[in-house]
Amino acid sequence: MWRLGGERLTIRRVGILFAGGPAPAANAVIAAAGVSLLDAGVEVLGFYHGYSNLAAYDPSKAPLLADEHYRLLGDDDLRGIRSSRGVVIGTSRVGPGQEIRTVADLDDPVRLGPLHTVRAGLLAAGVQALISIGGDGTLRTANLLVEMQRRLPPEEPRVAIVHVPKTIDNDYPGIDFTFGFFTAVDVLARELHNLRADAQATSGWFLVETMGRRAGWLAYGVGIAGEADLTIGVEDIPAGWKTAAGHLDPRRVVDQIVDTMVAREGKGKHYGVVVLAEGLAELLAPGTTTRRDDQGRVVLAAVDLGRTFAGLVSERYAARTGRKKKVTGLQLGYESRAAPPHAFDVMLASQLGIGATKALLEHGHDGVMISTSGQFELKYVPFGDLVDPVTLRTRVRLVKPGSDFHQLARFLESRTARPRAWGPGPRKEG
Repeated sequence: MWRLGGERLTIRRVGILFAGGPAPAANAVIAAAGVSLLDAGVEVLGFYHGYSNLAAYDPSKAPLLADEHYRLLGDDDLRGIRSSRGVVIGTSRVGPGQEIRTVADLDDPVRLGPLHTVRAGLLAAGVQALISIGGDGTLRTANLLVEMQRRLPPEEPRVAIVHVPKTIDNDYPGIDFTFGFFTAVDVLARELHNLRADAQATSGWFLVETMGRRAGWLAYGVGIAGEADLTIGVEDIPAGWKTAAGHLDPRRVVDQIVDTMVAREGKGKHYGVVVLAEGLAELLAPGTTTRRDDQGRVVLAAVDLGRTFAGLVSERYAARTGRKKKVTGLQLGYESRAAPPHAFDVMLASQLGIGATKALLEHGHDGVMISTSGQFELKYVPFGDLVDPVTLRTRVRLVKPGSDFHQLARFLESRTARPRAWGPGPRKEG
């Protein structure tokens, strides 16, 4: 519950913003939350382009302007958009909490400055609550705003914050599946089927890198639905595949791929497709890429795993068999982020949007993530259950090695001539 001076706040206007990369069904969240708020007599304000305008707010130099930095959304703005592409209010990757790296930083007025600016902008816009929609970085910002406000004097006004999880990577804790995941899997799986037909026609191989910075959910899903011959996610890397310095030895991945190629040739199959999770790039030794984003993370697109490993696999295959083989590396992912959403993702996203309204108006929540389980039953997960109390970063939900989902990918891919070097659980070779 969130209160000011002992009394529960009356919500008259709610802001909605979307941050981070696009995801299918983004507009379903915005529309469902907005319509349900309007039906409750609450005004809905959509902030354009994530936190970018709020972070730049300055009442004397850069005031927030209606229809330029935000829009008061009406019924006509929100009806008929749940299945539309893109993000109707736009997005950005601006993160006003980047200077906060430890709990101690929450008491540093300089480092807290950008968060105070955002709060001032929200108050200037007249909102009493904010629905943030985004990935792990956006959840981190939402949590920082809550923590910052908890440290304010009691008489200071607060803005209640609730968060809707968004990522096609599906690596969020506290929820079974995130909206957009299944649409992304389907779009990329269709691409995989096209590549497989090309590979069969040309007797070649494709190494396809999919999105998934820290977990292999998307890679495994694409591998299963796209009938890949081998999928390698970050969860598949055992200690024996790492160097003394703790970095991934590329030769281990290369050998695993060549094993699969040779095994398929033994069955008369001289073609195939391999899926690699982009997060493998972060396991490689420093120097593989020097590009980093504004949050200090490796720019995975700059590594280009598919092409990097394609050359190594081609060389290893030739050395092992004495024959040449065309091996092509590709990156997939961006083409799925603004695809038309599947009905499942539209339903899931809509329920999450409704859940955000219920969290604020019916339950008086502050600092919770909206979640669902089972038959879209709503749950409200406190930020404290999702964020590491020391690093203040969102925890990652990996695919559990040996789990039924993980084994599903293992059972359906091509069999190699020797046992896998990863993944507990039964597996028949041959």
